[in-house]
Amino acid sequence: MTYTVFPTIDTPAGAVPDVAPAWNRQRHSQMPSRRYRDVYDRVELPLTQRHWPDARLARAPLWVPVDLRDGNQALAEPMDPARKRRFFELMIAMGYKEIEVGYPSASHTDFDFVRLIADTDLAPEDIAIVVFTPARRDLIERTVESVRGIRNDVVIHMYTATAPTWRDTVLGKERDALRELILAGGRDVLACTDDLPNVRFEFSPEVFNLTEPDFVLDLCDRMTTLWDATAQRPVILNLPATVEVATPNVYADQIEYMHRNLARRDSVILSVHPHNDRGTGIACAELAVLAGAQRVEGCVFGNGERTGNVDIATLALNLHAQGVDPMIDFSDIDEIRRTVEYCTRLPIHERHPYVGDLVHTAFSGTHQDAIKKGMAEHRARAAANGVAERELEWRVPYLPIDPADIGRTYDAVIRVNSQSGKGGIAYLLQAEYGIDLPRRLQIDFAKHVQARADDTGVEITAAELYDLFEATYFDDTPRIDLKDWRASGDGPAAATEITLTVDGITRRTEHRGVGPVAALTEALAEAGYAIEVLGLTQQSIGSGNDGVALTYVEYRSDNGTGWACGRSDSVLAASLAAVVRAAGNSTGC
Repeated sequence: MTYTVFPTIDTPAGAVPDVAPAWNRQRHSQMPSRRYRDVYDRVELPLTQRHWPDARLARAPLWVPVDLRDGNQALAEPMDPARKRRFFELMIAMGYKEIEVGYPSASHTDFDFVRLIADTDLAPEDIAIVVFTPARRDLIERTVESVRGIRNDVVIHMYTATAPTWRDTVLGKERDALRELILAGGRDVLACTDDLPNVRFEFSPEVFNLTEPDFVLDLCDRMTTLWDATAQRPVILNLPATVEVATPNVYADQIEYMHRNLARRDSVILSVHPHNDRGTGIACAELAVLAGAQRVEGCVFGNGERTGNVDIATLALNLHAQGVDPMIDFSDIDEIRRTVEYCTRLPIHERHPYVGDLVHTAFSGTHQDAIKKGMAEHRARAAANGVAERELEWRVPYLPIDPADIGRTYDAVIRVNSQSGKGGIAYLLQAEYGIDLPRRLQIDFAKHVQARADDTGVEITAAELYDLFEATYFDDTPRIDLKDWRASGDGPAAATEITLTVDGITRRTEHRGVGPVAALTEALAEAGYAIEVLGLTQQSIGSGNDGVALTYVEYRSDNGTGWACGRSDSVLAASLAAVVRAAGNSTGC
């Protein structure tokens, strides 16, 4: 049966199951689900008595970001050295203490980045450096070569796929042959690091969650024996759900089985590495920690192969929302987001937990009402108890955490929605004038619209909205005038000449190795009007002689963050005009 409005969709037309209650009219579909086996037919699940359902999450595990390795290999355009360094520095600032930095035997970029850590003071002494290698002698040697000279603790992370399909189809090895390959790799790791006392070891039986429990337990016990795991020098056993294939309770059972049966449990750091193929990577990780895992590998905001690695930012903030210290700082989540987006060249979805631009937004009037009342109650309770609002227990409806905890304010976000419910600020500007505001500028502008609506008490028309937008973001400043600019070359050969009149004084400066926008910000800073461009969005409206370019700039100055816009017949000239207006909004020296 095909529903004519959507001719490519094959509407379910099978029988209603005999066991279905009268209120459930769903029919059998034409989807070829019979081609797939459930996990219970694919791998033995030996645990019958489980303790993890009675456990509670009372402390943070050791978080190990793998963005520079696992996340990086999933990017269409892998990070260049500058982006890798920026991401590494971000993770250090956030408080991560063990970071997987690369796959040095797989690329010169990764090898050189590890050598950068060895040859500089980039990594503070309390940061453990993890490097990744397959169980192959020449690649192990190359990996160990990359870490020589690193003064930090180093973890050599060796992996091999162990599940039947991978053994048969990819590796072409029976269990005994694969066991010997892994043990030979383990011996090579020992031999190559014999003179490196700061090195510890990690083993990942890749696709652990589809490997026979008796086989993977035997492999792990043999590796901890080979590497002489002790409480003083524990071995990391990392048990990946490389491809997520089952409900999270199944993975928890598998982790608890290992937790309860490993031979040297007191000398093992039990680690997990969930992926997100079924969309339940977060739940898999949380239940795995309940089941005995002490360490979680993943990516900040969940980048990774296919549907991604588990999102360790969401995991950490989930703990925060339950009153457990995540041991990682998210007090400026928008700075973290900007950096991750820059490094990965991937946007973060507006609905992404905690970090998305819309996660504190209520479009529903009933939600808005509940939140406003909750905020009012919170302020009144703080005043009645003589306690600062930031110190008081948080219990505002619909908001799991106080947005201020992560550097957000709720007022700016909710006001967007109170207006968009009456006509849609962004929709009106786009439909009537072709102005396509970035989401965060929509939020900023909504504050001004709300203030105007509160003053007048009437609905704001599209023309009034446009006039307000012009007055808010296009007002010229008499203090700064960009008289002239000339640019030539690009990259290291770029040269820009800027002529500015600032507070009545004309000055000419030359800037090399940077583009015109960066050159202008340098010139403004020299003139006493320093700003930092946080984001720059460009738009062209119309074409030919009737076309106009618009630039929207988000900036930071001594006054805080703000927005300014520029308009011209070229995108670059519009960008420079926006930067000048941004500087004019700052206090200057």
